[in-house]
Amino acid sequence: MAKKLLAEFFGTFWLVLGGCGSAVLAAAFPDVGIGLLGVALAFGLTVLTMAYAIGHISGCHLNPAVSFGLLAGGRFPARELIPYVLAQVIGGVAAGGILFVIASGAAGFDVTAGFASNGFGEHSPGGYSLGSALVCEVVMTFMFLLVIMGSTDERAPKGFAPIAIGLCLTLIHLISIPVTNTSVNPARSTGVALFAGGWALQQLWLFWVAPIIGGILGGAVYRFFEEGKK
Repeated sequence: MAKKLLAEFFGTFWLVLGGCGSAVLAAAFPDVGIGLLGVALAFGLTVLTMAYAIGHISGCHLNPAVSFGLLAGGRFPARELIPYVLAQVIGGVAAGGILFVIASGAAGFDVTAGFASNGFGEHSPGGYSLGSALVCEVVMTFMFLLVIMGSTDERAPKGFAPIAIGLCLTLIHLISIPVTNTSVNPARSTGVALFAGGWALQQLWLFWVAPIIGGILGGAVYRFFEEGKK
């Protein structure tokens, strides 16, 4: 169990450092910024690389919503849920701390500008409402769980799950960065919100509630698909 939790810590650390780091440090870098597409790819690549690196150790959840979804889908034991979530959140916060140290070395850095935090209303990149943000996060996480459970099903082609999951997360970001800056992961949201403070912490509740609801629904629906399989 200790190895599983350490793997989840490092995996979530890499997801937040790679994904949020690309948004904070590289998205709008003068002249050669990677933009929305680059940030979306960065998040997808973190999951893809970690799925190959630690998938055989911990299952590579990297996300409390995924752990809840896999529990609902009958793929994950309830006794491991809380330890996994704690390891993921600690990994996310550790990455947020490292990113803060790196970013604060630049003149003019202002953590209150957002620090890749998720938000709605005036803090949504596109000004989307709470209702829009809620629906978006639930649906995106729901679809993420369907892809995760389907690609790791014993009937699916072997060895390709990390690619499908990484590309799915990339697509999710391409759709939803303008709406919420894309969470679908409470650990990712918490890891940067703790350093941004203010509005990011005030709105953090949504980015726990909506992804977990979506994850549970996605896991439960795929469990229905699995019933009676041969």
